[in-house]
Amino acid sequence: MDGSAGALERYLRARIPLAASLGVRVAEANLERVRLSAPLAANINHSGTVFGGSAAAVATLAAWSLLHLRLATACISARTVIQRSRMEYDRPMTEDFEAHCRLEDPQAWDRFTGLLARRGRARLPLQATLFCAGQSVGRFEGEFVALGAAHAPPDPPEP
Repeated sequence: MDGSAGALERYLRARIPLAASLGVRVAEANLERVRLSAPLAANINHSGTVFGGSAAAVATLAAWSLLHLRLATACISARTVIQRSRMEYDRPMTEDFEAHCRLEDPQAWDRFTGLLARRGRARLPLQATLFCAGQSVGRFEGEFVALGAAHAPPDPPEP
């Protein structure tokens, strides 16, 4: 695990307790892509497959993490939340799984940061793909909102 991945994993586990409960690990984290993994054992349902809510949470975390990492690297102080999301599942996941998020449109990032600087609020759509046993098994689409420091309440204290 590189420095960015290790720092992101520590952040997720400290600030988002669900990440630890789901067993989320950061496999890769850079400005282009975030790849999270999670074990079947911590996310299993009554049918012996990954619980859909767990898969959605890991996909959401992958997309949120890419946004968080890009904002932090650009030294942009903002609170980020998800406004809406959509999941599609193609097949059951019977093993450990991953969620990959990549910024598909670099111009969208430029528009997002420009709007955030001008108005103190901006939206960014992101997609993540779920993989299990090397195959794509689902897709997440979400729209995230960032509130600039002047428009957002302060972060809660570290646990």
